[in-house]
Amino acid sequence: MPASSSKLSPPRFLDAGESAVVVEFGRAVDVALHDRVLALDAALGAAKIPGITETVPTYRSLMVRYEPRVLGRGDVVEQVRALLERAWPVSSSPSRRTVPVCFEPPYAEDLAEAAEKLGLEERRVVEIFAQATYRLYMYGFLPGYAYLGRLPKELQIPRREKPRSAVPPGAVLIAGEQVVIAGVASPTGWHMIGRTPLRVLDLERERPFIFDVGDEVAIEAIGAAAFEQ
Repeated sequence: MPASSSKLSPPRFLDAGESAVVVEFGRAVDVALHDRVLALDAALGAAKIPGITETVPTYRSLMVRYEPRVLGRGDVVEQVRALLERAWPVSSSPSRRTVPVCFEPPYAEDLAEAAEKLGLEERRVVEIFAQATYRLYMYGFLPGYAYLGRLPKELQIPRREKPRSAVPPGAVLIAGEQVVIAGVASPTGWHMIGRTPLRVLDLERERPFIFDVGDEVAIEAIGAAAFEQ
């Protein structure tokens, strides 16, 4: 991560309603951009600025929610700019998590279809997918939906022309250059190539989400018997 923001492109400040500002660092899915998002998120957390109520990291931006009765929009932008002008905090080594995924029936409902579209054998799709390491960029769309990247180029595939029926929690989905592990059941236009027995979202846990944004995620292929256990 850079020691200073002086050599980096300045972010854009976008309004999100009347009580949030989005600090946008770029337009791409990029590790360097995401490092800037996480660095600002950490800096705001350490600063404990009265009136800032929440920060929400995404692929390329950080949403900063604030209490308008305490802070104005201009105050938030000024505070963020002041943090950006200082040395970036030293980033800690990301946690590495291994996620068991079953790529066998009935837990890989779209694997055969995805393999055919990609022009690969199913076995090769699994090999390529499991050999890569992914970064957790954000949670979004639905509760516990973990967005990871980047999917290897050999596996990048368009979304389905028509959304499929609901996938279960733990479904491992691919589309474009992204990977999602579903936190809750939902219809989707993505391809379900496997499923993990891990519960990404569990409201009964002290920490409901199993991953932290910025974590590195490795894949371990398991059989159907191991999944059921």
